[in-house]
Amino acid sequence: MAKQTGIIKLKGTIGGISFYKTSDGHLAREKGGVDKSRIANDPAFQRTRENGAEFGRAGKGGKVIRNAIRILLLNAKDRRVVSRLTTDLLKIVKTDSTNGRGLRTIEDGNLSLLKGFEFNINGKLGATLFTPFGIAFDRVTGDGSVSIAPFSAKKRIAAPSGTTHFKMVMGAAELDFANKASVFESNETAVLPYVNTATAQIDLTASVTANSTLPVVQVLGIEFYQEVNGEMYSLKNGSYNALSVSDVDTV
Repeated sequence: MAKQTGIIKLKGTIGGISFYKTSDGHLAREKGGVDKSRIANDPAFQRTRENGAEFGRAGKGGKVIRNAIRILLLNAKDRRVVSRLTTDLLKIVKTDSTNGRGLRTIEDGNLSLLKGFEFNINGKLGATLFTPFGIAFDRVTGDGSVSIAPFSAKKRIAAPSGTTHFKMVMGAAELDFANKASVFESNETAVLPYVNTATAQIDLTASVTANSTLPVVQVLGIEFYQEVNGEMYSLKNGSYNALSVSDVDTV
């Protein structure tokens, strides 16, 4: 893989060289590889087909999660969140000890490994919020909750320069990977001042289907604002907002 330089950027294939654009810039590489039909049918590529099936399952599972929490993800994500999430879900697929190679699934793997996943590598919750919080999920009622005791924002939150206010957000997502569906609800605090004075007790609840047999993932995040002439503006377009998987509950 080579990077294109110069004023004119090419797209397409010339003399066996493919020119294309990615998030890393304009690149070029030699066209080649094994014929697609051979990979699909040749017994020699059985392992390749199995790996491809599981990678595809991880990718589709990542889309289910991202679609479920889309409301919160819009304000806290980095440009590589898709590939990072797929990588972690593929690791989970490989922990499935029930199904054979090539047939392993996310839901039969150790989904708890997703706990702590950061959706914005530029604003990690683990490197932003330094006060204890409690997470709970009641499968009978379908209620997910987070509780945070009063704390000083200035002392317990590592906010980016220019922050005047913040708010805490949370959500619960019931995930049906097999049917590519989900149930999601979110909740948030009011926009709070970024000061030394302690906050009030924070208790947030989000509900999914009662008595569900599907995995439920809870997320917790923080969003930063700057007040200008009485108006609240998302600080630096939300580039430092944090959102993390705070809990995973499975049957």
